[in-house]
Parts: sequence; C-alpha cells; structure tokens
Amino acid sequence: MIQGNLLPDYIFESSWEVCNKVGGIYTVLSTRAKTMQDVMRDHVVFIGPDFWQDKENPLFVEDKKLLAAWRKQAAREALVIRVGRWNIPGRPIAVLVDFTPFYAIKDDLYGALWRDYGVDSLHAYGDYDEASMFSYAAGRVVESFYAFYLRVDADSPQPRVVYQAHEWMTGLGALYIQKHVPAIATIFTTHATTIGRSIAGNGKPLYDYLFAYNGNQMADELNVQSKHSIERQTAHHVDCFTTVSDVTARECAELLDKQPDVVLPNGFEMDFVPKGQKYTAARRRARRRIFQVAGALMGTTFPDDTLIVSTSGRYEWKNKGIDVYLEGIARLRDHAAELQHPVLALVEVPAWQAGPREDLKAALQAPASDDVAADAASGGKQPLADPFITHVLHEPWSDPATNFLRQRGFQNLPEDRVKVMFIPCYLDGADGIFDLHYYELLPGLDLTAYPSYYEPWGYTPLESVAFHVPCLTTTLAGFGVWAEELKAQRRNTAAGGPKDGDTAHCHLDTDGVEVILRTDYNYDEVADRIANEILGYAALTGKQVDAARKAAVALAGEALWKNFFQHYRKAYAIALQRAAERNRQ
Repeated sequence: MIQGNLLPDYIFESSWEVCNKVGGIYTVLSTRAKTMQDVMRDHVVFIGPDFWQDKENPLFVEDKKLLAAWRKQAAREALVIRVGRWNIPGRPIAVLVDFTPFYAIKDDLYGALWRDYGVDSLHAYGDYDEASMFSYAAGRVVESFYAFYLRVDADSPQPRVVYQAHEWMTGLGALYIQKHVPAIATIFTTHATTIGRSIAGNGKPLYDYLFAYNGNQMADELNVQSKHSIERQTAHHVDCFTTVSDVTARECAELLDKQPDVVLPNGFEMDFVPKGQKYTAARRRARRRIFQVAGALMGTTFPDDTLIVSTSGRYEWKNKGIDVYLEGIARLRDHAAELQHPVLALVEVPAWQAGPREDLKAALQAPASDDVAADAASGGKQPLADPFITHVLHEPWSDPATNFLRQRGFQNLPEDRVKVMFIPCYLDGADGIFDLHYYELLPGLDLTAYPSYYEPWGYTPLESVAFHVPCLTTTLAGFGVWAEELKAQRRNTAAGGPKDGDTAHCHLDTDGVEVILRTDYNYDEVADRIANEILGYAALTGKQVDAARKAAVALAGEALWKNFFQHYRKAYAIALQRAAERNRQ
C-alpha cells in the first residue's frame, strides 16, 4: 500500500518551458524547484526542449561530467541531449533534448497514438508537430534513464518513479511512458484546457453555458481537434490527472469529461523579492525610471505622489481583461476631479513590436540627476507623437490597445489627471527604453489590476502582492478564488465564526487583494468597479496604504511552495498507487 505522505524515489518532469522562459508554467516549475531539491536532492530531473544547441542559454549550465555514463548510452540510442543544471534557485538537474530527428517518424508515431489511445492527430497544424516531437523525445529520455539507472530484476524492490507532464504539449510522451515503461507512475497536469481557452478567446460565453458545451463538438467548431484530443486522452489514461485551480477543475470535468484527481495550486518563492532598504531603493529606482520615460514621452512632469497603476501578462485582449481594464481607466477620467492623486496607468503586455522608439530614446538621452521632477521634464517641453506608446508596432492599425486609446480620446495632455502608457515589449532588461527587468519595475507600482475573464491560476497578481503591491483580480481567476477563500477564513476566525446575515466586505487596506465578481455578461459592472477601486485607493491615507501593502505581502506568504507542496505529495501517492495496481493486473 502506498502511503499518502510517501515521496517517489525519482521524479521526472517535462515541459516546453523547462529552461525556456515563455509563460506562466516556467514560473510554476522554476519557483517550485528549490522546494523539491530541498526534499529530494538531485532525484528530480527536468526535461525541456533544446532550442539553443550551439548558442549559450542563460537559463542552462551544461555539465559534461554529470550523468556522463548515461549520456554515452543515450547517444547510442540516437538521443541528442545535453545534461546540466537549470540556472535557478535549487539548481536542479535539467536534460535538454533535440527533438528534430524524430520528425522522420512522425506519421508512425501518430499512427501508434491513434491505435493505442484514440488520439486524433489528423487535424494537426501550427505547433502541434513541434510539441509532439518534443514530447516523444522527452518520453524516450525518461525511458533511457530508467533503463540505465533504475531498472531492477524481478526479485528486487522496484524504485518508486513518477513522470509528470505539463500541458497538452507533453501528452504524447506521457502516453508513451504509460505503454512502454509501465513501472513509472504518470501524472498529467493541464494548466488551461485548449477548448476552454478557445471558447473564451473566440468571444463565446464560457461559464454560463459550460454545462451545455460538448468538448469534442466545440473542438471541431473551433478547429482545435488535435490539441483537444491529445489533452483529453492523456487526462483519461494517465495514473493521476491534475489541474491548477478549482476554476479549471470544473472546466476539465465539463470539457474533457474528466474530473481531476487533485488540484495543484501554483505556489511561489519570495527569495528574489528585495527586503528592507534594498526594497526601498528598488522602489525609488523603478518609480524614477517610469516617470523619466513617461515624462519624456508625454512632455510633462509627474509629481512624486502620482498613483502608478498597471496590468500585465500575455496579450490576450479579452481573456486577460485588458479590454475591461482600459475601459475602467477611461471611466476613471469621469471622476478626475475627485482623484486625490494623479494616475498613470500602465499596460505592460508584449505585442508585435519592432523595437524602441528612436525619438523616445533621444528624449531620454539627457543626463539624469537626483531630482525626479527634473528627470521627468528632461525629455523636453513638447510631447512626442502618439504619446502613449513606448515602442514601434508592426501593423499598429490592428493593435487593439492603441485603437482603444485613440477611439477614447486619450491624449496624455499635461492637465489630464489620468494618463496611460502602453509598454508593448518583454521587460527583459534590454528593451531599449526601460532596460530593466519586469521584477525591477514591479516595486515601483502602487496598485495592479488583473480583471481576467479566463485565468486558470494567475501568477501576475501573486507576483504583485509578493512585491508589496496590492491588486485587483476576479472570481474567474484561480488565484482570485483562492484569495477569496483565504480572506473568508480569516474573517471567520477573527469573528469567532460566520454569523447569519454577515455581509462584511474586505477592502484593499485590510486584505491587499480585492476580488471582483466577474461573469460572462457583467463587463460594465467590472469596468465601473475598477474605476471606483482606483478612486478609493487614491483616497487612502498614508497609514492605510502602508496597511494595504503589508496585507498584500502577508497574503503572498500563504502561497509559498512549502504550504502548497502537500498537494503534490497527494498526487504522487495517487499515481504510485494506481501504477502499482495497474502493474499487478
């Protein structure tokens, strides 16, 4: 019998985002790695795609002595791999694999996948082939490692081994392991369902009609049959199926016809959040740079008490709530006379951009001083053309954010109490304008808003509160649901338990997070709520703001991986138990 708190002897995890920073799953894996390393040092192996090969990958440090004997065996099996360490806290072992040689047998692999598991690859397009070949290569890597180091004879106790695959891109490999290395227990984690994201992204109401949608039928209608098929069949055939929030668990039950076995909420580590005087200095530096850029762009000066509000994430106009965020900012202008502080609203989402604006770079060339106001004014007395965007866009006429700002008449005049700045680039420290990383700008913010319509978890609000910045999120975000439940528990504990008719409402100054009700049809209410929350936050006293920032950090502390790793232990136990039963049959 597998005990619920028994860890595997080895854990393999594969993801498109291992040593490949492209999205939120990178944050999930890279922040959890240290906790896993602390628990089972170097018995955790991450497998990712090798895109770099002859170029230096700053996220990967190759070590040709590490697992050297197995590397030779893998080469004999036609596996082109590099072994080293993921350059993150904990420095776990990482294996990067070149999957391109397997395109030659792609059709054979898809045929076997259809015969064994009923996966339809016939309608594949886009990144399906690339992801599937990586997934197969990752499965082969695990198979080779297991055979070389972990396989034992029938008279010896079998090592407890788990293979966890993330998102549909790794489904083929999970099913390959299930068939060819049955001693390994398999876990599949979907962070967002293909069909749910497609329904939401195509403007269809997802939540009110979720019970009525047929996942297979909608996949046909929205032309995502193959991705949906591999995701659905993997969920049904692995030993343990998981997802990241109760919001997505409901989605899986309806659209994949499979209730997840365990919900694995996404945790966080705060070891890279500056503390004390370092945080104060980071906040001062970030605000100074934001005011410098905005001042040069708009030809104006920003007072120190300007309230900096922001949203960020992938450029999914509706799903991430960028549309309703900007609508809320537009409506805030109607209350400009009531604002206690001027507002600078940022939109930090990477778009199809062609590099920094040369006129803005030139305006920023003036030497900096210790005076923030002087720095802000150093860009000149006149605003630049299009004084709301920092980088040049390809096809700006088709960009929804710039179109919205123009249609709603945003001019960012010196007298405007509400101004907007669109930053359409990855803040990687080398964007040509800010030249700071996202996490270096984050401390400079006063308030963030992530009014998501489709958000299985939501790392951006969690990162925000970890960096002392209160935030707005919604009831359709996994993080928002979790935060609301935690807040309710705290209220009940403080009050000695729930009371009949209790309608207590928590605010940013006491909780650090405000969770806005969002449905398929309450766009206007959400926009008004965003405007009102910003208006209210601008009216807080300094003492109340300090309380809000402290509450934000306290809430983030509840989402540390040391608190959430227990859910992974449960998933490991379930997978190992079912694998043991499967192998006894």
